Amino acid sequence: MKVLHMFWGKVKKGKNRGKGLGFPTVNISLHKKIPEGIYASKVQIAGAIQVGAAFIGSAKTFEEKDYKAEVYILDFNQNIYDKWVSIKLFKKIRDNKKFNSEKELQDQMKEDVKQIKIFFENEYA
Repeated sequence: MKVLHMFWGKVKKGKNRGKGLGFPTVNISLHKKIPEGIYASKVQIAGAIQVGAAFIGSAKTFEEKDYKAEVYILDFNQNIYDKWVSIKLFKKIRDNKKFNSEKELQDQMKEDVKQIKIFFENEYA
């Protein structure tokens, strides 16, 4: 499986917006330019590898301008603030876009997660 981009960093506190939307994210500062969008990803935390939905870019729906990385780790619920993680991006699922409401964003995030699960299931089938 080809890796499109890879980066790592220490998990920092964000605005907890992802958690409020039902998709808590790992926030990492980006030190290189990666095309904005949602990616099927793998996250390595202390040797364990998890599947994730990585968002790269600025949160247009919330009128933000800062370029960042946020990763929703599927089926994961641990406090990993200040831990080092490594992220590999494998497939771009869609471009970054502005949504008209949080509900519209949540619905799209659910669809993104479905597409990412299908991607990894097909890769290992």
